Amino acid sequence: MTTTVFLSRPQCDVWQRIGDWLAGHQRQIRWVQWSVVLVYAVLLVVPVLLPMPGNTAHIWDDFTRFAQFVFWGIWWPMVLLATALVGRVWCGLLCPEGAISEFSSRHGRGGGIPRWFKWNGWPTIAFAGTTLYGQMVSVYQYPKPALLVLGGSTLAAAVVGYLYGKEKRVWCRYLCPVGGVFGLLAKLAPLHFRVDQEIWQQSQRVGPKPGVVNCAPLVPLKTMRGASDCHMCGRCSGFRGAIRLARRSPSHEIVHVAGEHPKPWETVLIVFGLMGVAVGAFHWTASPWFNATKLWAAERLVESSVLWPLEIFPPWWVLTNYPERSDVLTLLDGAILVFYVLATALAVGFAITLLLSIATLCLGRWNPGRFHHLAQTLIPIASAGVFLGLSAFSLAQLRMDGIDLPWVDYARVAMLVLASGWSGVLSWRVSGLYCRGKGRRLMALASMGFAIATANTGWFLLFWGW
Repeated sequence: MTTTVFLSRPQCDVWQRIGDWLAGHQRQIRWVQWSVVLVYAVLLVVPVLLPMPGNTAHIWDDFTRFAQFVFWGIWWPMVLLATALVGRVWCGLLCPEGAISEFSSRHGRGGGIPRWFKWNGWPTIAFAGTTLYGQMVSVYQYPKPALLVLGGSTLAAAVVGYLYGKEKRVWCRYLCPVGGVFGLLAKLAPLHFRVDQEIWQQSQRVGPKPGVVNCAPLVPLKTMRGASDCHMCGRCSGFRGAIRLARRSPSHEIVHVAGEHPKPWETVLIVFGLMGVAVGAFHWTASPWFNATKLWAAERLVESSVLWPLEIFPPWWVLTNYPERSDVLTLLDGAILVFYVLATALAVGFAITLLLSIATLCLGRWNPGRFHHLAQTLIPIASAGVFLGLSAFSLAQLRMDGIDLPWVDYARVAMLVLASGWSGVLSWRVSGLYCRGKGRRLMALASMGFAIATANTGWFLLFWGW
């Protein structure tokens, strides 16, 4: 099932030199990391200390608006895009939480990692929880919720680093709310640190014993097969002469690696997280269904003389509460918001799960490994949707400042079409690993096509339907 494609020697040398440069400049990389930490802290803390921007404020003349645009309009969309293009370089070379967690671990207690930390479901639960809570407190719009959500995550990373591991990134490996998403995106990257098993074995039999590599994200280097867990920091480049930075097909990991060790929680993250929770989170402010549900619930409460859900306004750290901006959520608003996001996640998730199950059965008798492998082929369309959702905030910010980009709709259509086609090609290639009959493969591809169409429907409604 596994294939390895070696590149011509000049190409290999170029990428290997880049990897070796990273390994030899770790001190300079740490300076870059701490520079990012400083910028991150300024963008996060300073807006909380400033007055709320007025209606006439712009990105270029108000620091709070500028910080919001940098965080949510540029930073996060570009991090997602960069991860799909070059792997988890953000995690290994730039992420402030990673740098703080590793620094804290270097000077901390060095305790053993609790067994419950290693539960595979934490990244999925953390992603869904932070996404939902971020919508409840309007994390994209206001500085205090941003400080609470991002600052709270950074503080947790520092505490976990202090308590567990020694010069490790225990938080990043097991608990980071976006670590699971980055791991999925990195599977698409055309660059990775390749481990040559034959050279590794030879190095164990002959030659001097090599030194030790501090792999901060706790990746087992000897058995590393893909880029999902690797933070691309470059520390292991050249280790035992068997690890080097190399190019690969962007489809290689999903087709040839992802099926070897099925990961059910990754399937949940793809189907119910990226294609469900994320869609509901981006949808609700524009959805007529949300407004209709809220109106219906309010009418029922009034008819029953139960008015307190309409009259209680929780503090800003529970639900959005900014009366000076006429932006306040009642208990009813919050309940309908949570219901809408979760209902969207369940509806989309179960529909795609059903279609994945049909595709699995089209290729033969039920096989859980095949089911989870097919789910991996949806990573391109799931990732494209999240990127478009985040970039919509960027465009809304620019539009508020009078900057309109008329080509945006064409770019959105192009991205969805390309991502859908990529997922379709991956589905076809994966189906060929389990079944040789073209008829069965075509039926499976048709079912996967409906799953891709289901994912596209949510974005069509958001951008063009409502």
